[in-house]
Amino acid sequence: MALLPNVVASVCMVGFAPLTGQVYAAASDPAAIQIERLHTALLKSMQAGSRVPLAERYRGLQPVIEEVFDLPCITRLSIGPPWAKLSQEQQQVSLAAFTRLTIASYAVNFREFDGEKFEIEDIVASRGVYKVVQAHLISPHDTPTSLTYQMHEVGGVWKIVDVYYDGISELNMRRSDFAAALASGGVPVLIAHLNRLGNSLMR
Repeated sequence: MALLPNVVASVCMVGFAPLTGQVYAAASDPAAIQIERLHTALLKSMQAGSRVPLAERYRGLQPVIEEVFDLPCITRLSIGPPWAKLSQEQQQVSLAAFTRLTIASYAVNFREFDGEKFEIEDIVASRGVYKVVQAHLISPHDTPTSLTYQMHEVGGVWKIVDVYYDGISELNMRRSDFAAALASGGVPVLIAHLNRLGNSLMR
C-alpha cells in the first residue's frame, strides 16, 4: 500500500475549519454519495449477520472502506508527530495494521440487523478544505445514533478523515490510545498493539 502522498499530507489537519457558508444538496453531492456507498455496504454486512463468517464480511467491506476512508491520512493523524520519524518500512507496517484494524472493527460492529436504517441529512456543509456529511443510524428500538463524517478530497475522490459518533471523534480516541502505546515502548509496541487489536477482532 502506498505511503501518504505529499498532497494529502498538506491538508491532513485535526478539527473542523471555520464554516465557509457553502452548502450542497446531499442527493447530488459526491461526498454524500461516498457515504451512501459506505452505508449500503454496512447494511449488507448487518443483514448477512452471523450466518456469514467474519472473514467473508471482512472481504465484503474491505474494498469499500479502502475507497471511502483516507486510511493513510487517518493513520498518520492517529500516530501524530512521531509518524515523521518512522522509517518507510515502519510506516507501511503501521498503515497495513491500522487498515486491518479499521476493516475488522466495522465487520464486527455491523454484524446484526433488526430493522436499522441509515439516513443522510439533506445538506452537506463545506468547511475549508473539508466537507461535512451528517447522518443518523436509526433503530426501531433504540435512540438514533448521530454520525458526522469529516471528509476531504484526494485525487478527485472525497474520503473520510474522521467520524463523530454522537459527537465523539473516533480520530481523537485513536490518537489517545496510540499515544499511550508509543509512550510505553515506541513504534514496536504501537505496531504490536495494532496487530493485537486486529487479531482480537478477527477471532
